[in-house]
Amino acid sequence: MDYLNLDELLKGLVGGYGNECSCDTTVIDVNDSINLDISKGCSTSGCSINDLNLEEKKASSDKKVPVGISNRHIHLSQRDLDILFGPNYQLTPIKDLKQPGQFACKETIVLAGPKGCFEKVRILGPVRPQTQIEVSQSDLFKLGLKAPVRESGDLAGSGRAIVIGPKGQLALEEGLIVAKRHIHMHTDEAKLYGLQDQDIVSVKTDGEKGLIFQNVLVRVGEKHALEYHIDTDEANAAGLSNSSEIEII
Repeated sequence: MDYLNLDELLKGLVGGYGNECSCDTTVIDVNDSINLDISKGCSTSGCSINDLNLEEKKASSDKKVPVGISNRHIHLSQRDLDILFGPNYQLTPIKDLKQPGQFACKETIVLAGPKGCFEKVRILGPVRPQTQIEVSQSDLFKLGLKAPVRESGDLAGSGRAIVIGPKGQLALEEGLIVAKRHIHMHTDEAKLYGLQDQDIVSVKTDGEKGLIFQNVLVRVGEKHALEYHIDTDEANAAGLSNSSEIEII
């Protein structure tokens, strides 16, 4: 991971925006998203492949997938966590997410750019080899930043950002992305649906704002739980909530 001087980064991220960051405390808090919901008893608790009724799914011609809406959040490396919160810092889990082994943390950071910042951006655990920040396109406008649409983990040449914690701050040269919409799927479900890891599919939504989403990545693994991940921009465009389902077509 490469780091930049904070002043240089603010000047160079996006030309013509100036250097001031005026935080908007009315922005959507990360807790408004079900994937990071701390107070509302969200659907992210304890999903196991053992709970799946595959025979029932076989009896249905539909390829239904539950929706998981992701608000802006950050995954930190241990090195960056120590810079932001102090040496040998350990994250504090407060809510299990639907994807096995992942959890929302008590800790939050400030995400900043040349036009503004977001406070209380939730950290998701566990720590990763490299810090990754996931935002929506609307978030980028607010921050005055640019970032590519990428699959999680594909960070080479991704966007730059400033991350501020209680003990320190980071000027990241890369790590900021708009997450490519994707479906998590256990290997048993992939066989049932006739799909493989890294397949690209289209999905449709119902309702007054029904849409067809193309270029949806399929991610298959033994530690995946069935869920369609989209950001808040995409969810709002289709009128989706975390109680919604989509269908693979």
